[in-house]
Amino acid sequence: MSNKTIMIADDSATMRAMLVAIVESLGDYQTVEACSGFDALRLLPRGHVDLILTDINMPDINGLELISYLRNNQNYKDIPVFIISTEGSSKDVEKGKQLGADEYVIKPFSPETLKQLIHCYLNK
Repeated sequence: MSNKTIMIADDSATMRAMLVAIVESLGDYQTVEACSGFDALRLLPRGHVDLILTDINMPDINGLELISYLRNNQNYKDIPVFIISTEGSSKDVEKGKQLGADEYVIKPFSPETLKQLIHCYLNK
């Protein structure tokens, strides 16, 4: 049992449920759900997180602001972050990567693609 924890930050309850189902289908991962970037920042100090999946468009603090905060914080700067968004232009992807996103997954996406990326990052 790996006991790795994945935080899912998305303001859409439907998308969070779908991502939780994908992560849980991998077996030995726990999930923490955040309904906004602010919620993610509130939850981070409560326990170790191994990977963060975030949307860009969220109320309060958006996904790009969340990544910027994480990359500038000693405690969280090394956590891999995947952006999962409908914002899929090359400009959006480039901006996400420049801010420090490790992967940029454009909706709609194949669950298999996401599973492979998660496995890749958490089983190094």
